[in-house]
Amino acid sequence: MIYILKSQGILLSMPNRDQLREDILKTKEFCSRILGISSKIRYAAVMNEFGRTIAGQLRKNVVPLFTPVEARNENYIEATRTRFRRNFDKSIGKTNFTFTENEKVKILVIPGETNFCYVTLDKEAELTEVEQIVDAIRKSFISNKVDQ
Repeated sequence: MIYILKSQGILLSMPNRDQLREDILKTKEFCSRILGISSKIRYAAVMNEFGRTIAGQLRKNVVPLFTPVEARNENYIEATRTRFRRNFDKSIGKTNFTFTENEKVKILVIPGETNFCYVTLDKEAELTEVEQIVDAIRKSFISNKVDQ
């Protein structure tokens, strides 16, 4: 479906509903595969540049630590941090990932071109495991074109 705003000279292309459903299903499958990378992964999601969850999945039998409001705020904060970091791409290079260690959970953010992958890990996850998880997710993120 294509919309043209002739008076403003703008051409907008809108994907059809079937394409949107297919993209969401593909992203949900991607999140499920992320959970399969390590038993230390609690939650995996793909967020857009504004922190809205495109798709996400919590590992079975894991209790969320955030309330829905806290989760929305956390996602917005990570999206904002990711956008701000892009300002430094020319001077220090692109961000490969960010890692935040809290008392109860570890948070991993892996930016893509437009979206980002948000993953929480058990507090027992070791840094060597984190590097392996990042590598596996980046390969899958790129090869599955989830970031488009």
